[in-house]
Amino acid sequence: MKVADSYIQLTAATRPDSPIAKAIEKRGEGLHHVGYRVDNCQQALDAMVAAGATPIDKAPRPGSRGTTVAFIHPKGSFGTLIELVQENPTPTH
Repeated sequence: MKVADSYIQLTAATRPDSPIAKAIEKRGEGLHHVGYRVDNCQQALDAMVAAGATPIDKAPRPGSRGTTVAFIHPKGSFGTLIELVQENPTPTH
């Protein structure tokens, strides 16, 4: 759902072995992750790793809504999974 200049994503496990199912089993229901909009996902990922964060993604990858994303492991961010989100321009045809 778009809320002002941000998005709220409601997620659910689609398989018992999915990352979301595993998170719910381990921590219970609630907040899964926080996403931060960044201008350049690779630069943001590099900066976080340089500051000591543990990446889940070694390089940015395609995300939802045509974005580029990378995730930071919750062990290095006080227990919260972090998603770096780069909005990509919509291609014109």
